[in-house]
Amino acid sequence: MTTKLDRRSISMQNRFRRWFFHGIRESHKKQSQHQADWYKVMCLTGVDYFSSLGYAPGIAFLAAGVLSPIATVILVLLTLVGALPVYCRVADESPFGQGSISMLERLLGGWKGKALVLCLLGFAATDFIITITLSAADASAHMVQNPILPLWMHDRMAMTLVLLLMLGGVFLMGFREAIGVSFAIVSVYLLLNTAVVIYGLMHLSGELPKINDWVARLFARHGNPWLMIGYSVLLFPKLALGMSGFETGVAVMPLVKGAEDDDPEHPVVRIRNTRKLLISAAIIMSVFLLITSFLTTILIPENEFGPTGKANGRAIAYLAHNFLGEGFGTAYDLSSILILWFAGASAMTGLLNLVPRYLPRYGMAPEWARATRPLVVFFTLVGFIVTWWFKADVDAQGGAYATGVLVLMTSAALACTLSAWKSQPVRGWMFLAICLVFVYTSITNCIERPEGLQIASLFILTIFLASLISRAARATELRVQRIILDDTAQSFIDEAKSSFLGQIRILAHRPGGTDYATKEKEARDTHSIQAPEGNFIFLEVSLKDASDFMEDCLEIKGYNVDGFQVLRCASPAIPNAIAAILFHLRDYTNNIPNAYFGWTEGNPIGYIFKYIFFGEGETAPVTREILRELEPNPKRRPTIHVG
Repeated sequence: MTTKLDRRSISMQNRFRRWFFHGIRESHKKQSQHQADWYKVMCLTGVDYFSSLGYAPGIAFLAAGVLSPIATVILVLLTLVGALPVYCRVADESPFGQGSISMLERLLGGWKGKALVLCLLGFAATDFIITITLSAADASAHMVQNPILPLWMHDRMAMTLVLLLMLGGVFLMGFREAIGVSFAIVSVYLLLNTAVVIYGLMHLSGELPKINDWVARLFARHGNPWLMIGYSVLLFPKLALGMSGFETGVAVMPLVKGAEDDDPEHPVVRIRNTRKLLISAAIIMSVFLLITSFLTTILIPENEFGPTGKANGRAIAYLAHNFLGEGFGTAYDLSSILILWFAGASAMTGLLNLVPRYLPRYGMAPEWARATRPLVVFFTLVGFIVTWWFKADVDAQGGAYATGVLVLMTSAALACTLSAWKSQPVRGWMFLAICLVFVYTSITNCIERPEGLQIASLFILTIFLASLISRAARATELRVQRIILDDTAQSFIDEAKSSFLGQIRILAHRPGGTDYATKEKEARDTHSIQAPEGNFIFLEVSLKDASDFMEDCLEIKGYNVDGFQVLRCASPAIPNAIAAILFHLRDYTNNIPNAYFGWTEGNPIGYIFKYIFFGEGETAPVTREILRELEPNPKRRPTIHVG
């Protein structure tokens, strides 16, 4: 007997379960209500892109030393002539935020496309997770070095974990009005950076000998301009942090306001506005990177960039404190902490949109992976582990971050190359050249800083193992959402329903065969069914892309072949399609259908793997198992006959 208290407890548990497993699909339905002008959405992606100003100049100096400004010029050139054209093309071909990964899935198809997607998801997870942890670590660096904040906030590891915990807590409660908040944060942050840049240039104009000293050090260490340029090109992979944000810029496309009369399939105005977003963000960031790398290299002593220096991970903040006073410097620190924390929020949003888009659809993650809050808990725990592994060190995470960014840009360039190759050969060659540059950069970065590849490999291995387990565990799901029969197929079912016995006899038949008479005679002899007891309806299920998992609609067409009634359809998983058809026939006719199969000869273990990955195998027992799991009542379960 259930008491009132028990019922209340159960009700609370159910409410908690609904809250915890609340999916992100509802947010997609409401995206149109939150669309905004492109420059406001630019700030949402800009919290990731622009926030790297907090640590990019310092990391650039650690990588290139006095060559930092010249190496930054190489970075800016590759951004404007490489990454920017690539992602403008990606925006044109994925106007609903699918990104370059979706382009490759579509262009390659089948298991090879999905295998590549799984690998890229590992690198994307590396990019987004390290964005979260690195941004939190850099935000804590601003706290540790600030003289006004209390001493208990000077524990870098503790403050980084607190920021990660706060980020996860905000997403568990629901992250709303992100565009308005990001617009305010980015506007203030860029305004403060502009003030530091203007004052720095004014200060430098009065100390021209420092510029001469920098030039002298350049020639003393590197000889001539050509050697400087060549060495800067080799150093570019270490500066790739300054190119982050493009994949996020494409991911937020659904939030960009278009025109009311935009084509729903190809919204031209939204695409044009997204290009404005990408171009504006790239130009703003390029200008800031060029000027700040120049100022920080000349105005900050070299020893301050080191692990114990006051400019480590916060070079521009160092200038703000030393030139504009502790009050302005503290305001800059607070602004930096906010945008860096919000950059983690942007990355978390990217993860929450990326994982549910692919893995559950492939059958490679449980259905709860479509829900927001379980994923938030999981990604927050992963963030804790990564932070502990790197000891909340910004410099140590730079290589892993660059690896994720560069591999995603390489994949985007590859997708654009494949897309443009046939229809626009000239652009195809251009994208191929960009792709080769990114390939070189990615390989160089992985060789010099292998920790990024190690983390990505760990993510990829985890994804593949989880995918294999999930695909096997979900193998007996029905998968089909709805069934549509054409007029001929419907007439066959209606005829069987209205017959004397009202029985539906489905005889499984291999597609392409023509031995209907022989097959029917064998079935009647094996199962002792006399001709007056009803005709068979042949069912032929052709195998299509077996790498797909879910199927929105199964279309069945009827054919009259030499007097035999034949139903034909195509599905990525034959047993699941047959089970769905039998359930549909049961519910439509209110009679239990009978399905007849022949035994398949061969190694049963091999057939298991063949079914999981290729959608066919030992059809009869798998079909029965699907029916058994979905219908516990044997009297309501369609009957399977094998002979």
